[in-house]
Amino acid sequence: MVIENVAEEHVEQITAVNNPEDERAGTRLVPFSRVLYIEHDDFMETPPKKFFRLSPGTEVRLRYGYILKCERVVKDDEGRVIELRATIDPESLNGATATRRVKGTVHWVSAAHAQDAEVRLYDRLFRSEQPGADGTDPLENLNPGSLQVLTGCKVEQVLADATPSTCYQFERQGYFCVDPDSQPGAPVFNRTVTLKDAWAKIQKAG
Repeated sequence: MVIENVAEEHVEQITAVNNPEDERAGTRLVPFSRVLYIEHDDFMETPPKKFFRLSPGTEVRLRYGYILKCERVVKDDEGRVIELRATIDPESLNGATATRRVKGTVHWVSAAHAQDAEVRLYDRLFRSEQPGADGTDPLENLNPGSLQVLTGCKVEQVLADATPSTCYQFERQGYFCVDPDSQPGAPVFNRTVTLKDAWAKIQKAG
């Protein structure tokens, strides 16, 4: 996502809370720049009702950052969305503009400062709660999607040297533990617990 009213050379350190439920956890600095990455699922070109994330012409708040408006969509030759063009309200940093209210909040990282990471998503080993209970071979009930390995994921640069066995909550994604396979500058995260997704629940309902 390219923010058109932010200069190309602009880099700003924004204060983010480490744990919204525990003030003792302190804060960290997150670099903000002209080009950002956001979650793919946080944008829909033609959104249904109750979708309070980003779509053309709508506004959301960047987590701990500015109110942002999607101005236009850039597509490739096959019609796939490859880039969003947006603007920010420069007076709205972290809720500074009390008169402005938006319903959606999206997470982001600065493209120039993001750290590449491998993420391993673990799910149930078996497809049923009691594999083999009906006399079948439990191995025939294995879940083929019990592990997904994602590479090239973008995380905050402070996680570049995350220590193995350290645990983190990735907001809206779940709880993750740093795998022993991690190396400095090449972190690996294992998802241990998922979180409820309100939008996914709405989609499932209809």
